[in-house]
Amino acid sequence: MPKPQVQIDTRRSVDEWIADHPDQEIPRRVKERIFARCGGRCALTKRKVGPGEADFDHIKRLRDGGEHRETNLQLVWRPKHREKTAQENSDGAKADRTHAKHFGYFPPSPTPLRSRNSFKKRWPT
Repeated sequence: MPKPQVQIDTRRSVDEWIADHPDQEIPRRVKERIFARCGGRCALTKRKVGPGEADFDHIKRLRDGGEHRETNLQLVWRPKHREKTAQENSDGAKADRTHAKHFGYFPPSPTPLRSRNSFKKRWPT
C-alpha cells in the first residue's frame, strides 16, 4: 500500500511519517513540518509558540485508537497540553471504572461490610 502524501510549504510532496511503534520519537524533520503546518501557533489557544514552549499532541489519543503518524499530530503550547492530557486521563479513568463495574470486574472493597449482628436481642427482657 503506498504511503499517503503530505503537502508542505515548499510545494513538493513528501511521504507522510508513520511510526513503527507507539513509543517512537518524532523525528526533527517531522516536527518542523508540523510547526510549519500550524503556522507556529498552538492548535488549542492560537497563541504563538516559542521554541521551548511547544509539545506535539495527538489529535486522537493512541488509547482511543489514534495512530502515531504525522497527520494525527498537532502543535500545542505546553501548559495547555498538560491541562488537556489531565482532562483526557480523568475522563478515561472514569470510563474504565464504569466499564469495570458494569462487567463485574470492579475490585472488592478493602473494608468488608459489617453486619448489624441480628442475633442479639433488640429489647431487654
